[in-house]
Amino acid sequence: MVRVGIVGYGYWGPNIARNFDRVEGCRVVRICDANPAARERARSSLPGVDTTAELQELVEARDIDAVAVITPVSTHFDLARRALENGKHVFVEKPFTANSDQALRLIEIAERKKLKIMVDHTFLFTGAVRKIKQLVEDGTLGQLYYYDSTRVNLGLFQHDVNVIWDLAPHDISIMNYVIGKKPEAVVATGGNHFCEQEYVAYVTVYFPNDVIAHVNVNWLSPVKVRTTLLGGEKKMVVWNDLDADEKVKVYDKGVEIGNSEGLYDLLVSYRSGDMWSPRLDQTEALRLETQQFVECVKNGVKPISDGWDGYMVVCMLEAADKSLKKKGGLVWM
Repeated sequence: MVRVGIVGYGYWGPNIARNFDRVEGCRVVRICDANPAARERARSSLPGVDTTAELQELVEARDIDAVAVITPVSTHFDLARRALENGKHVFVEKPFTANSDQALRLIEIAERKKLKIMVDHTFLFTGAVRKIKQLVEDGTLGQLYYYDSTRVNLGLFQHDVNVIWDLAPHDISIMNYVIGKKPEAVVATGGNHFCEQEYVAYVTVYFPNDVIAHVNVNWLSPVKVRTTLLGGEKKMVVWNDLDADEKVKVYDKGVEIGNSEGLYDLLVSYRSGDMWSPRLDQTEALRLETQQFVECVKNGVKPISDGWDGYMVVCMLEAADKSLKKKGGLVWM
């Protein structure tokens, strides 16, 4: 039995607690939150689970094997460090830490103590992303050319992080997983006309083999859009996460370049074939993610989104911040 303690029961904490509590071979033992109303909600949702306002009581408890840190990013390092130093495996909400140095220190502690770190990159466990990963790996798309993602809405403005740190971790973790290569460089531009933090940003990432990826994130959009395009040599994919019935569509469309002798005689022909929407696994992503964490704790295997995966995402977020300050200057990874 893996016994889990939850730190933070605000917006995302109830979802994490609910899924851990439903995993076979796992039990939520204690929930920690400084807010009395949050503790009351926890007791109502999970009868029999202890609640506390004292973090020390949770991280030092002998009846807890793993700690889930579901709090603002500025607190992740200290909370995860204290849990690891007390021999607990840790599950950390995205982004992993506030900077890459903190991520490396947590990884070092976990490896030294033979403990597991899993970062909450939930989208990696969705049926859509797992299907897209399969299409890339089995060669259905052919050589991958580009990855283009839009994640915008009239959203909640954050005071401690900009829109890249708030929204882009989703897309960066997905593109890293799907493309499967270490990024080479990052370029970012953005705007903060009326607030301290950038509320709109455009991030371009260069990968080996000339794969280019682009992410558009925005807190100030009149509409909510969650769309990703992948272009390959053989086929193309459109993933619309707001489409309830056909989230992923595969298009047999593309271009074929013929040989020519003259500089201005480039021969381009267009291919337009069928479109199909593959069947996707409908299992809740958080259910699969929490199951994998429990299995990793039990069996000592590596999570898909381990500490190193979280570290790379944080490195790319830092690179984007550096590029923003350079007005879109290229930052090498």
